[in-house]
Amino acid sequence: MAHVWEDPDLPLPSGLDSPVAIQTFLEGIAYSTEEIYRCPRSVLREGKGHCYDGAVLAAAALRRIGFPPLIVELLPWVGHDDDHILAVFKVDGRWGAVAKSNFVGLRYRDPVYASLRELVMSYFEVYFNLKREKTLRGYTLPLNLARFDYLRWTTRDETMEEIATSLERSRKVEILTPRMAERLPLLDARSFEAGLLGSDPEGLRKPD
Repeated sequence: MAHVWEDPDLPLPSGLDSPVAIQTFLEGIAYSTEEIYRCPRSVLREGKGHCYDGAVLAAAALRRIGFPPLIVELLPWVGHDDDHILAVFKVDGRWGAVAKSNFVGLRYRDPVYASLRELVMSYFEVYFNLKREKTLRGYTLPLNLARFDYLRWTTRDETMEEIATSLERSRKVEILTPRMAERLPLLDARSFEAGLLGSDPEGLRKPD
């Protein structure tokens, strides 16, 4: 993609010239277990962030190379799991995603998915809690962070609250009916162990 956008207040590291390179960079920062939000500049300064922080940073980096800064929230079974945030992008009409996660399977997706729903469903089998319940239930439509430019979202931690509120108000799409959800089996033990490889236990939601 062509270099088309630059934020003078957010000097991004060199080499972030593709979605894969951005994902690799996210893998190199520590996963934050703190319940605070960091804007992209704070993530770069402190070298850590959770899924929300990472997705917003990824959206800023994607914007610099020509993609709109879009994020999507994956919505869990309420009360049974945490939500998850993706920075999404399209190449030749196909959707892909960049993401920071404490779980192996909730990270990068190549841009091969024909629709946003198809992309989201690629996370279904690997979206689980510590009870091995499959917990993904829906998603929001993409939120374009350019609408927050006037709030300087890349450099002000306070703006992260505004973005989170907008995600909560975004149109939501359900992916399961109640009957479908009732029939779901638990995740098998081997997939469960593989999905937690390298996870920070402090960042895992404890079962109720």
